[in-house]
Amino acid sequence: MKHRVGRVEAEILRELSKILQKKIRDPRLVDINLTAVDCTNDFSYATVYYSILSEDTAVEEDVAEGLEKAKGIMRHYLSEELTLFKVPELIFKRDTSVTYGSKIDKLIQQLHRQEMDR
Repeated sequence: MKHRVGRVEAEILRELSKILQKKIRDPRLVDINLTAVDCTNDFSYATVYYSILSEDTAVEEDVAEGLEKAKGIMRHYLSEELTLFKVPELIFKRDTSVTYGSKIDKLIQQLHRQEMDR
């Protein structure tokens, strides 16, 4: 059962990425990357994790609002592509691991610069 959930999650991620690129025309959703999908065992809910490069809270709110607005049409397009009995409800959550990784990289670079200056 777990193997099937993983396959379906990967398929949902792939299809949603295509839908965002080709079918959704919301300018707020231009610089967004879907990073992961986590489904419940009965496929009733799918948590979709996304990342954005901007750390501006206004941009973050715009993206969240855009995703919330596009959720219904994305689910409709998903139903056309997947062969599931029921397409899961989509829940979008910001994936902060990319931002965190970027922050760590900057700190390491600062340490290297300090080492070179000594």
